[in-house]
Amino acid sequence: MKITSFFKNSLAFLICLISMVSFSQKDFQGKAYYETKTTVDMSNFGGGQLSEERKKQIADRMKSALEKTYILTFNHTESIYKEEEKLEAPSQGGGMRFGMMNFTGGNQYKNVKEQQLLQESELFGKQFLIADSLPKLNWELGSESKMIGQYMCFKATAVKNADGFDFNSFRRRNSPEKPKDSTNNKPEEIKETPKQIVVTAWYTPQISVSQGPGEYWGLPGLILEVNADRTTILCSKIVLNPSEKDLIKAPSKGKSVTKTEYDAIVKQKMEEMREIFRGRGGRGTSN
Repeated sequence: MKITSFFKNSLAFLICLISMVSFSQKDFQGKAYYETKTTVDMSNFGGGQLSEERKKQIADRMKSALEKTYILTFNHTESIYKEEEKLEAPSQGGGMRFGMMNFTGGNQYKNVKEQQLLQESELFGKQFLIADSLPKLNWELGSESKMIGQYMCFKATAVKNADGFDFNSFRRRNSPEKPKDSTNNKPEEIKETPKQIVVTAWYTPQISVSQGPGEYWGLPGLILEVNADRTTILCSKIVLNPSEKDLIKAPSKGKSVTKTEYDAIVKQKMEEMREIFRGRGGRGTSN
C-alpha cells in the first residue's frame, strides 16, 4: 500500500516537473474556462412571507444570474477574469436584475507581483472601478489529490469572512425583532459578526502560476476548483499558449473606490430597496 502511494506521488511530481518546463518562456499565456453555480436559501427570502410558488419563480429567474461561464486569461503575474459572452434571448438582459436592484459585474484584473486587484462594476447605471490590494488567505496545503481533467490537483483550505451582495439579507427589516434591554426597555444595538466560511480549493502545480478564478489566488499552481459556502467554481477547459494571445490590461474606467467603500454603497442601495419593498407591502416587481 505504501509502495503504491510512493509511486503515485513520484509520478505526480514527475508530471509536474515536466509540465513546468513549458512555463519558463517569457511570453507564456493561458486561458482557463470556469463554470460557476450558486444556490440560494429561499426559506427566509422576502421575510418568510412569500408562497412556495413565488419562491420557485424567483429562484428560476435568478438561475441564469447564478450559473455562468467565466474565462481567466493569465500569464506569470497578471490575469483578467471575465464572463464569457453569450447570445441572450430578447427578454433577457446582462447582469443581475431583481426588482429594481440592478447591477453588473465587469472584468476583474489581478496582478500578483504588485498585489493589485481591480474590479469593474456597474450599479444602477453608474460605473465603478473597485481598486484594492489582493485579499490574502492563509491557505493550509493538504496531501489529498485528485485528477481534474488531465491535471493532477492538490487540496488546500482556508477560512475567510463572507462579504459582497447577499440575497438572503433581502428581507423585512422588522423580522426578527431586536432584543430589548430589561432595564430601560430600549432596543439594544445588534452588532453584526462577520460570517466565516471555509474555502476549499484544488490547484495544479502542473501550471505553475499563482492565479485562480475570481478573487482566489496565492497557491503554488493554477486553481481549478473552488467550493465556498453555496458557490462552486469548476474549470472545464484549459488552453495553454493559444495561437492568438489576448492583451492583459488593467481596467481604468469608472469611479475609483475601495472594496469597503463599494460595499457601503451597495448596502445603502439595499436599504433603499427594503424601504421600497416594505412600501409595496412585500410585493416584488415583475421585471
